[in-house]
Amino acid sequence: MLARLCVKNVALISEADIEFDDGLNVLSGETGSGKSVILDSINFVLGSKADRSMIRYGENEAIVRAEFIVDKHSEPIKALEEYDIESDGTIIITRRLSVDGKGTIKINGNTVTAAMLKNVTQHLVDVHGQSEHFFLLSEYNQLKVIDGLCGSKAEVLKAELSALISEKNSYKKQIAALGGDESERARKLDLLAFQINEIENADIKVGEFEELKVRQNVLLNVEKIMSAINGARSILNDDGGCCEGIVSAERLINQISNIDESYEQIRSRLESVGAEISDISDTLSDVADSLVFDGAEAEHVDERLTLIKLLKKKYGADEEEILEFKDKARKEYEAISDSAAQIERLTAKIIECNEKIYALCLELTKTRKQACAAFCKNVEEQLKDLNIPNAQFDVSFKAYDKNTANLQSIDGSDEICFEFSANKGEPLKPLNKVISGGEMSRFMLAIKTQLKDLNGISTYIFDEIDAGISGYTAGTVAKKFLNISQSTQILAVSHLPQVCAASDAQYLIYKVEHEGKTVTKVKKLTSEQKIDEVIRLTGGGKDSEAARINANELIAQFRK
Repeated sequence: MLARLCVKNVALISEADIEFDDGLNVLSGETGSGKSVILDSINFVLGSKADRSMIRYGENEAIVRAEFIVDKHSEPIKALEEYDIESDGTIIITRRLSVDGKGTIKINGNTVTAAMLKNVTQHLVDVHGQSEHFFLLSEYNQLKVIDGLCGSKAEVLKAELSALISEKNSYKKQIAALGGDESERARKLDLLAFQINEIENADIKVGEFEELKVRQNVLLNVEKIMSAINGARSILNDDGGCCEGIVSAERLINQISNIDESYEQIRSRLESVGAEISDISDTLSDVADSLVFDGAEAEHVDERLTLIKLLKKKYGADEEEILEFKDKARKEYEAISDSAAQIERLTAKIIECNEKIYALCLELTKTRKQACAAFCKNVEEQLKDLNIPNAQFDVSFKAYDKNTANLQSIDGSDEICFEFSANKGEPLKPLNKVISGGEMSRFMLAIKTQLKDLNGISTYIFDEIDAGISGYTAGTVAKKFLNISQSTQILAVSHLPQVCAASDAQYLIYKVEHEGKTVTKVKKLTSEQKIDEVIRLTGGGKDSEAARINANELIAQFRK
């Protein structure tokens, strides 16, 4: 339940601190007094989109703090445990929004995201207003409502469906890994055979690409290389060249080599240099003799480089990766070639899973239809109490068989639709096609009366869903609220004196002027003040003794 709400600097509210009862709490006040601000504050702290326009004029930030008290084993506590947030059953949510658009959200002092907040609050509060009835108009949500009625039986069946669907999907993945069905395997084998043959026919070697690049560089520069070699040979071998100069130097030093050992060492070194230069000259001659531009070789090198580039683009960054790809492809080819028996076995398992899934779908449909029978009857009775005497309500199920069943959904194969008729003689039609706003408010109340003990929500908020209702129906609405509030806290914004009279706690929303500004205030009414509010809502004179007697009688009527 929502035990306390603290609001600061939201719209016309400067500051408000409201403590709620665990039963029926009713908020009333003149039109424009600020009742919607209270609900906007609650929606804000529950996780609705932040809007800077909600910040009170002249203030820097808006703050809303909500304190909830729930069972220690409830869904909100489980949601908090997922985020490692401790709670003894108390959940305190504080949300701030500054004028620069920045905001913070904390749960029990721990900073959380908006998504985390919503994951927790979806189990705390259910808000219903005149513009929020679309929840029940969605066929997906309608199915969730019916499954809630089915209770644990539907949960067990859906868990079994989930397990079987997961098992079936694992078989499908195994078949896909083996090449899929026969036509898919044939296409896969063709592709693998092409890839293997393409790499084998290329007959590449590790390191070949770099060797070819070096050879290509030589072939592209034959003329330049030959010019350099011939120039070097000329320097070494021509008359007066390097070789001749070294020989002459050696002869001159040889003439004095017997004078000192150091001269002999110099002569020996000159001899070695001469031999080395002579060897270099011979090597240059050999290179020059072998250096012939071969157009066919150049073309072959270009073709090999182009081929290896293509293979690298398809199969790997270098020759080693390409060859590894070929080996892997060969193993896959062999596995797929031998996979027919495995695929046949896996296909049989998929068929077996589908049979079990279909049987579970039928069981789930049967369970849902059984729950719907009593549910529809009870809703019709509630609607009659709410002054729709000819109301008809049913849940239609779209038929399916083995060929049309959805065997891939954990929700089963059912497609349902809430159908409604308010008038005698009129056929049932989809809810969203025929129901009016006023009827929808009462329809929601009838539904919630049936679901009050099933969904685990601790607080319902009703925003003027009793608009347009009066007389006997207004009294029935008040009784429905009281009925729900026996197990679920209710916060209701209402203009009906009957709902006000039935309240466990009554709050008046009103405006005052303070220091030249308009301020919205919230006041919890005493028993005497509640009588005054009932009189105001009935339109009776405040000082009329008859009005006070009527108000007291109306309040007493709901306390029997």
